Amino acid sequence: MLGLVGIAVIIIMVFGGYVLAGGHLGIVLEALPHEMITIGGAAVGAFLLSNDMPAVKHTLKDVGKVFKGVKWRTADYRNLLCLLFELIRLARANPVGLEEHVEAPETSAIFGKYPKIQHDHEAVELICDTLRAASMNYDDPHQVEEVLDKRMEATLSHAMHSSHALQTVADALPALGIVAAVLGVIKTMGAIDQPPEILGEMIGGALVGTFLGVFLAYGLMGPFAARVKSVIEEDIHFYQLIREVLIANLHRHPPNICIEVGRQNAPHHVRPGFGDLETAMRDLKQDAA
Repeated sequence: MLGLVGIAVIIIMVFGGYVLAGGHLGIVLEALPHEMITIGGAAVGAFLLSNDMPAVKHTLKDVGKVFKGVKWRTADYRNLLCLLFELIRLARANPVGLEEHVEAPETSAIFGKYPKIQHDHEAVELICDTLRAASMNYDDPHQVEEVLDKRMEATLSHAMHSSHALQTVADALPALGIVAAVLGVIKTMGAIDQPPEILGEMIGGALVGTFLGVFLAYGLMGPFAARVKSVIEEDIHFYQLIREVLIANLHRHPPNICIEVGRQNAPHHVRPGFGDLETAMRDLKQDAA
């Protein structure tokens, strides 16, 4: 919703200010379709040229983040900590019993309590791969932490591709606007024998290209790229919390302490309250009893 409000404010303020200053939208609206075809079409073509199909699909999907915002909320962080608490307790009490959950998380009763997490491929793989490796005695905290850090970097790099792709398009739009404007000037020079009022209208139409390129770059596409980047950086904390809890587990801290380490590493605005989390874990213990 906030994204739609932002777009509306940009359009109203830019064009409203133009009209209040005495400008006439007729020239802009008349030239807009042709300039949009030139600039927008070239931008789309350049985007397709510089990305493969998976990257294109990934970027188009991530545009939705501008309007949806972050994926993981406070309740999701609490659920994640509860999930990790159950898995760590089971791993300490019954390592053999843990295998069915890490080998087939899609049918796991524990993962099934948290469907949103269960359907997130990266979170499930991160948890299961680390716990599986620990069960095979790959449990040196420092080595595992190094592996997980590299995995986090790779995950972030891949996720950021859509933001980089959008920013590349934003950087190209002003130049594409100049291309459209130059074509408009060429058209105008071909009609140099026309009266001044006609030439003035043609030049005005050509300048719409420059305006449109700059407007799309700094008014829409650039903010889109920045918003996607901020959402991705926010969501990556969810996976970093998994790393912190699992590393604490490898240091053989008590399960409650492992979970508290994760809770304190959650961003402040989505961090579950200590009492709320304690109540949730107490309920899990009672259910397991």
